[in-house]
Amino acid sequence: MKTMQKLAAAVALAVLAFSAAPAFADADFLARPDVQRYIDEQVASGQFNRPELEAVFANVELKPNIIRILDKPSTSRPWYQFRATTVNERLIADGVAFWQANADALARAERQYGVAPEVIVAILGVETHYGRNTGSFRLVDSLSTIGFDYPRRAAYFRGELTQFLLLAKEEGKDPLTLKGSYAGAMGLPQFMPSSYRKWAVDFDGSGHRDIWNNPHDAIGSVANYFQLHGWKPGDDVVVPASVVAGPQIDQLLADKFNLHYTVGDLRKMGVAPQAPLADDVPAVLFSLESAPGVTEYWLGLNNFYAITRYNRSTLYAKAVQEIASQLRQRYFAELARRQEPASAGM
Repeated sequence: MKTMQKLAAAVALAVLAFSAAPAFADADFLARPDVQRYIDEQVASGQFNRPELEAVFANVELKPNIIRILDKPSTSRPWYQFRATTVNERLIADGVAFWQANADALARAERQYGVAPEVIVAILGVETHYGRNTGSFRLVDSLSTIGFDYPRRAAYFRGELTQFLLLAKEEGKDPLTLKGSYAGAMGLPQFMPSSYRKWAVDFDGSGHRDIWNNPHDAIGSVANYFQLHGWKPGDDVVVPASVVAGPQIDQLLADKFNLHYTVGDLRKMGVAPQAPLADDVPAVLFSLESAPGVTEYWLGLNNFYAITRYNRSTLYAKAVQEIASQLRQRYFAELARRQEPASAGM
């Protein structure tokens, strides 16, 4: 009884420093032994004090629907279906408008980090349609739900919960107000909290890394991420390939995203690039079902590998490459069209 009275007193004091509790907070969550052990660990680390953590966890709303989403078997779509819903006219048109509105920041990011504007814009388009779909879950709810009620991924998400609480503290944000995806991804680029703390940047010099509301910070953060994951300015992402069928091809395809071979190695195993590539270039073979029963083969190069560090999916990486290519073509065609009258007048 005395323990619960102390707990209640601590929470009452701490709530003064935080926002009002949500209407449907789970009153028993704070008292759970696993939550209390987590709080003990964090207090012992010296990064938090008990009242601030208890104020947060007294206001958590568990979201069982997130667990149902995670338990739902995933189905892999073929490329022709994935492409139809991902690489679309609206995304390209809105991407050109986003590029035009943020041209200076994108140009500065390219100078500073070596990442082309179209790649940054493509990532922000695929992730959140340039900030339109950043997620409506309170991050403390989603991360706590998975971290404490989903044993298979609990360790990882408790780590992300800790990273989230640290970033809120560092940025002077109320952790009860920040929102994101059901899996804890945040802002325009959908960084997980640990990614935010490692790679998000204050690109406009405001003193805060605001990837939720500030497109310039989102642009700089994506560019910083790619530079630190080995992006090479000016290099290709993919080139088409042909293959000589055999068990070695199946083995290569199973290697997925890894750059274990050079182009020269792959040539010896029956893979022929359909564009000029030096033998010492690292590459990975992957396939795409471009139509029912029709398979295309591609070589993913260093920058393809960098994109798969952002999202470990060959479909995702190929979509980003295609969107970026279309964005660049459309943006500069529009730029030339706008400049024509001025040139004609001279």
